[in-house]
Order: sequence, then structure tokens, then C-alpha cells
Amino acid sequence: MKPDLGILEQKERTLHARLRECASVIIGYSGGVDSAYLAKAAVDALGGGRVLAVTGLSPSYPAVQLDMARRVAAEIEIPHLEIETREFDDPNYVANPTNRCYFCKAELFGRLVRLARERGYAVVLDGSNADDLDDHRPGQAAARELGVRSPLQEVGLGKAEIRLLSRRAGLPTWDVPASPCLASRVAYGSAVTPQRLQRIEAAESRLRDLYDWSELRVRYHDGLARLEVGVEDLSRLADPRLRAQTVAALKTSGFARACVDLQGYRRGALNEASESGGTEALSAAGGRMTPAGSWLERLGLHATIERAGTDGEVAIVSPDSGSFARLLTEQRAPVVAHCSESGERYVTLKLY
Repeated sequence: MKPDLGILEQKERTLHARLRECASVIIGYSGGVDSAYLAKAAVDALGGGRVLAVTGLSPSYPAVQLDMARRVAAEIEIPHLEIETREFDDPNYVANPTNRCYFCKAELFGRLVRLARERGYAVVLDGSNADDLDDHRPGQAAARELGVRSPLQEVGLGKAEIRLLSRRAGLPTWDVPASPCLASRVAYGSAVTPQRLQRIEAAESRLRDLYDWSELRVRYHDGLARLEVGVEDLSRLADPRLRAQTVAALKTSGFARACVDLQGYRRGALNEASESGGTEALSAAGGRMTPAGSWLERLGLHATIERAGTDGEVAIVSPDSGSFARLLTEQRAPVVAHCSESGERYVTLKLY
């Protein structure tokens, strides 16, 4: 549904009023859609002299995102400070529990609060939006504990509205895909290490050079790369040339095994693995699913199914060469439906 412009403009006026009430602000600034728009709104409401955008640098922050953050800061003429964060010194963060984001944000926001005190800024802000209230966001607990405010959330601005307002403001971020931190690609329970994040970042960079994917994520599951692309792009991988280039990009980036998710990209996909689900259709992790043959054969497919991942959470369909393209096109939906009904969390197709 298209946003009502009258309501949208009222929300923006309310946002500016709340920012003026803050007097001076530090913004946790990643350069993504939300924080870029918040930074622009703060400059408009307060003037550049009473706003400081601060970017936390660590191995989990993508280089492509830093480039955008610097570009937008220069365009809107906002003071921009880059600081190092040390979440990797915290064993709670490295262990990668389902609330990993809490420990990361506690580190970042703790530094921003101290910086605000040192430099005389009244309030610390972050770019969480109204849609985030419906998602798994442990980092918001850290924000509340440290008194960090989320003004986009306070005035009820969701992502689609922020994109529209960003476009009206001439921000280059208005149509960029969401780009959460690289640690969000690592399956819960697998340690987050700089080396793993570098591998993920390298793979995504190489894949972006191959094709203009509508969405792209490389997820890490115990050494396995689970590639997520937009549903509309899945059929592109039926092209042998693009598939070979994709395989080469993943291998060059250091992944010994890779698969493509047949359900396509969806927001918060790794949170699915933290939910309970049946796995009775498969044997032990790493084994093969023996009853699969009958229903696959009824679909006219020659394939086996195995399990992989930290907790056997990834079901991998391994087809013969003649079945690969069909699994990405006309047979994708029935295969996904059958495996999902059996309780499988990630239904994928083997790339190599």
C-alpha cells in the first residue's frame, strides 16, 4: 500500500520537532537507509553544528557500507567520526548466541554514550525504525538500558516510509538493499570470527560483480555457504554460465561447499534456525535422507537429500545434471513445500 503523503509529512514534522527537543545529538550511523535518513533529518532540524554522526568500525562492518556512509555524510555536510569498536573482545559476542546483537550494541552504544558525555552532546540516537519492533532485535534492549533513543520508531516511521522520505530528500540510500552487519550471516552457535566474516564479505562482493541481484546474502553454516538471492533471481542460476561463475566466486572466497536456498531471500532467515522444528525426515546431521527417493521420483527428479550445518539445519537437495534447472523453476515450489511440511528449516539446492 502506498503511504499517505499527508500522514508521512506529519510524521516528518513530528520527527523534526522531537529532534529539536534533543538540543544536540550523536547518531549511531552505519550509512544504511535508516541512519542516513535520520542524520539528514537531524541536520535539517538542528543544524550541522549540533549533530555528530559516529560509525563503529569492526570486522563485522562491510567495507561497501563504510563507503556509502562517507559519501552520504559528505553530501549532507554532517560531521562524521569513525571509531573502533571491540565486540570481538567479548566472548559472549564471539560465541554467537541468539542474542549476539545485544553484546554488539552494548559495546557500540556504551562508547557513544561516553563520547556524548565527553563532547557535551545531550542525547544519543540510533536508526531503528517502527518495523524493527516486529523483528528479533536484541540490540534494542541494550539501547534502552543505556538511554539511547530511536526517534524513527517513536514517530512510527517504517522502512517503506523512510525510503520514500529519503527519495524526496535526494539521499542516494533511498533504494539500496538492507545491509545488516556481516555477523548476521553466521548461523547461531557458530563462532563469529574475523576470518569467517572476511570470507563472507569477499564472496558477496564477488557475487555482486557478477549480477545485479535484487537481494543477496551468503550465510555461513559450519563451513557451508548457503546462498540467498531474491526469489525472482533464482531462475537465473539455471543458466550454466552464471552458475559456473557463482560457484567460482564462492570457491575463490574459501567455501569448500555451497548451496542455494530454494525459498529465496527473506528477512531474518537465520532466526528461523532458533525456532523448534521437526527433523524426522532426515537421518543424523551429515547423513542422507533414505525415504526421499519415492516422492522425488514422483516429481520426475533424480536427487538425494542430505543434511548439513551446525545442527543439521540445512537440507540439501543434490540433483543429477538433468534435474538442476527444473528444481530452480517448475519443481521448486513442490520440493520446498514437501520439505517444509517435514519441518526442515532451510531447503536448498547443492551448487557444489
